[in-house]
Amino acid sequence: MEPMDIVGKSKEDASLPKATMTKIIKEMLPPDVRVARDAQDLLIECCVEFINLISSESNEVCSREEKRTIAPEHVLKALEVLGFGEYIEEVYAAYEQHKLETMQDSLKGGKWSNGAEMTEEEAVAEQQRMFAEARARMNGGAAAPPKQADLNPSLES
Repeated sequence: MEPMDIVGKSKEDASLPKATMTKIIKEMLPPDVRVARDAQDLLIECCVEFINLISSESNEVCSREEKRTIAPEHVLKALEVLGFGEYIEEVYAAYEQHKLETMQDSLKGGKWSNGAEMTEEEAVAEQQRMFAEARARMNGGAAAPPKQADLNPSLES
C-alpha cells in the first residue's frame, strides 16, 4: 500500500502542472541556460514538498486556534514557525494583490455583466426597457407604453 502523505491522496497524485512549472523555471533563468528534464522533475518535487510542509504547518496553526478553515494568517504564521520569515512580506504582498484582482474581477465580470461598464442612467434605461418587454409579454404581446413614473422614478412626488 502506498503512503498517504495528503489526506485521501497517494504521493503520486499530488503534483503541480509540469508545463506551467517548466515555464516558471525557464523564466527564472537566463535564456542561454537549459535545465535537464530530471532536474526539472526534481525542482517540481521540491515545490510539492514545500507546499505540503507549509500546508501541514498551517493546519497545525489552525488547529491550535481551534479553527476549522485555514486562513491566510495561518499560512503566514506557518512560514514564521518553519523559519521562512523572510518570505512573509512578499507572500503577504502577493495575497493583497490577489485580493485586489479577485475583487476587480468580481466587480467587472459578475453573472449579468457583459464586461462593459454602464453609467447609472444607462442601467436605469436598460432596466426600464426590460420591464417594458416583460409587461408586453405579460399582456399577450401588446406593448403597453410605460408610465412616466416608470421611466423616471425621481419624478414621483
